[in-house]
Amino acid sequence: MNKSIPLTTASPPGPRDNNSRFDVNDLRSQFPILERRIQGHPLAYLDNAATSQKPRAVIDCIQRYYLHTNANVHRGVYQLSEEATRAYETSRDKVQQFINARERAEIIFVKGTTEAINLVAHSYAKPLLRPGDEILISTMEHHSNIVPWQIICNQTGAQLRVIPISDVGEIDMQAFGALLSPTCRMLSLTHVSNTLGTITPIKQMISRAHQHGIPVLIDGAQAVPHLTVDVQALDADFYAFSGHKVYGPTGTGVLYGKREILEQMQPYQGGGDMISQVTFEHTEYNELPYRFEAGTPNIAGVVGLGCALDYIQAIGLAQIGRHEQALLAYASEALSAIEGLRLIGTASDKAGILSFVMDAAHAHDISTVLDQAGVAIRAGHHCTMPLMSRLGVAATARASLALYNNQADIDALVAGLHEVNRIFK
Repeated sequence: MNKSIPLTTASPPGPRDNNSRFDVNDLRSQFPILERRIQGHPLAYLDNAATSQKPRAVIDCIQRYYLHTNANVHRGVYQLSEEATRAYETSRDKVQQFINARERAEIIFVKGTTEAINLVAHSYAKPLLRPGDEILISTMEHHSNIVPWQIICNQTGAQLRVIPISDVGEIDMQAFGALLSPTCRMLSLTHVSNTLGTITPIKQMISRAHQHGIPVLIDGAQAVPHLTVDVQALDADFYAFSGHKVYGPTGTGVLYGKREILEQMQPYQGGGDMISQVTFEHTEYNELPYRFEAGTPNIAGVVGLGCALDYIQAIGLAQIGRHEQALLAYASEALSAIEGLRLIGTASDKAGILSFVMDAAHAHDISTVLDQAGVAIRAGHHCTMPLMSRLGVAATARASLALYNNQADIDALVAGLHEVNRIFK
């Protein structure tokens, strides 16, 4: 039987407190992979929207767990299992505090944002949907916030409706208002576009949806590393994010849900640890949040995620945001001056993502040339093929920023793009 365990463990060593000056070079020294040279050049890692690099504090935390604590959780009555359970559940407390959830029972550990959205689609939306009902998303959504809803619509006869965007990549709020129909049963939105960097006005949109009684899920995968998220202030019904984009391990993620909604939902995965009583005739499910965490979880990963959140909070998201916005402005100006380069996505409110196309070369060729200079960016459709179609491009090159990036990274990117022009023009 699982119980809430109000435990604390020693936090991993943080880089500095919130009152300290933001020193990007000091922070870079805490990410061992940034010491690598690629093709003989210093690594300029600018693919953070895909996954972030990990500080030594997180790496050491996971190593310590496996060296000293490894055991299964919630089941053993011996010391190692109890220590592992305390470490795992302490991470839940850290997530609760990080996004300001009302209670720890509202924090469900999953594999990532994709699994979180699928959980809501299957356990919450599917039982409610009838033919003719509507699920509302935006044009900017990642495939993981499109496909699960398409699957559910196909199974229930519901329809997927899409909020249009402007040419600069901003939500068409007038069209959004018109789509809030009596048959709309769910609104699911990205907080920050992984392709354009647009910051969606989710607080305003959640409020308007709630006026029509429509619940809202927010895909926060690209927001949590850059913005302070307060799920109570937002009044989000669900909020999902992935651990690996917030300097934590892959295979970890969080689904936040309001308790009163989660209590209405049935599990969509069955197995160990999500039950309280099983007979061959009947199963009684466990209490929240465990009823949605079937099977042995990624224990070390969740412990590492807790360390990653400690790390970010030790720096301060406000300081991280200021640094990334300054770097975004520097990069936007530098890229705009390159001949034949066009930025895709120029919303007035955006995070540190620069998508672009060049007259001289395809995005994949751009990425290949940059790799020869040690610059890692992403090229392609970024799992947003409908958005690419809306923008009239097949692919973009994308540079995405994190707290450890500096002007030297941007200078290397710009130099590489001039080389692209030299080679292909």
